[in-house]
Amino acid sequence: MSKVIFSIQYEVDGNRREEYLTLARELKMLLKVDGLENYGIFEVKGKQNHFEEIYTFNSNEAYENFDDNQTERIGILLSKLSDMVKENSTKYTTLSEVVE
Repeated sequence: MSKVIFSIQYEVDGNRREEYLTLARELKMLLKVDGLENYGIFEVKGKQNHFEEIYTFNSNEAYENFDDNQTERIGILLSKLSDMVKENSTKYTTLSEVVE
């Protein structure tokens, strides 16, 4: 089974940085669903308030089913986090493993 890496890059309003980090910590603790091998939130070096979330799934099926496996609290946190993102700053990337 090929792994899938999904990433989201975005910029957060600097006035909401601490609120963002608090919610991000809670989200990281809760994101433990079947098929999700790893989840991390990183800040882009040299660009304050520019973040990237990286999800590593153990299969394409796990990636496709990710939205179905979320709890209500995870959905609420993701919604709150997206409200803090600056408009037109979001970029999505999906990578499929080709060599195992």
